[in-house]
Amino acid sequence: MRLPVNRVIPFAALLLLGTGPAIAKDHSEKQTVPVTGPAADYPVVIGDPFTIGDTVWTPTDQLNYDAVGYATVGGDDVSGVTGAHKTLPLPSYVEVTALDSGKTILLRLEQRGPMVNDVLIQLSPMAAEQLGLAPGSHSPVRVRRVNPPEPERALLRTGKRAPERMETPDGLLKVLRRKLADQAPLRPPPSTPPEMPTGVPAETAKAAPTPGSDAKPAAVAQPVTSPPAAAPVAPAAPAPAAAKQAPKPASSPAAEGSLVVQVAAFSVEANAHKAARQLGANVSHPGKYWLVQLGPFANSAQATPALEKARRAGYRDARIQSAD
Repeated sequence: MRLPVNRVIPFAALLLLGTGPAIAKDHSEKQTVPVTGPAADYPVVIGDPFTIGDTVWTPTDQLNYDAVGYATVGGDDVSGVTGAHKTLPLPSYVEVTALDSGKTILLRLEQRGPMVNDVLIQLSPMAAEQLGLAPGSHSPVRVRRVNPPEPERALLRTGKRAPERMETPDGLLKVLRRKLADQAPLRPPPSTPPEMPTGVPAETAKAAPTPGSDAKPAAVAQPVTSPPAAAPVAPAAPAPAAAKQAPKPASSPAAEGSLVVQVAAFSVEANAHKAARQLGANVSHPGKYWLVQLGPFANSAQATPALEKARRAGYRDARIQSAD
């Protein structure tokens, strides 16, 4: 007696055997897909405060970070166009400008450091080469945090170079070099500037040096004594006539110092005076616009707290500039 043969079961078994490896392969490929796009920059790490010598450094997520200092070059074990910084988040992106040449590059901060107080940033050998710095150099630089487009981020994440920026003009380089010369070597991080006292008259704030500043107090004027009776006295020019020949505009306090904080420019005079009252600033009208300025200040150490005050008040485009 012949038994009936079921031809469906062998066919189903062949289908299962044929599709099994393909399913497993597809699963493994999904497991190895690399993370790309903005998600590749997460998680972002800030970290706890730490101490180098007697200076406390507090990492913070400061979006408008802009500072000058010195750069050194790391060892050969550091790859890519990367850098190490004490306070900015990891990772984050900064433009680094060599103050000797004006050359500017984009790099990715990936490490905490350098662990010395008088160095602002440490560059990888590849970053130093792109910036034109020699190994072992201790070079003046500007470090400014930026938010580059995703294609440039992707280049840096894969160890490649991003396109170079426009070279910094000579006028700005001179201002940055003067700012570096004025600041103390162990000045506290720009992310935690000293607070400017509120309600202090402008003349008082101008005379009192900011903590950490190397400014010297102004000399006290000595009373003018009359010459001896026997000495001949030359006739003096009339004071009113001299005053008429060289009037001093009351609306230009910037002429008394070397630096001012340019807060904003207004086309309406009433708006300029309203902003000035809020900040305790000065108003001038040198041309088409009404300018609101804080200062003048003897050096950048005194001007930096005023700049932070203006930015906290909402004036994000405020900047330090020469009073000339």
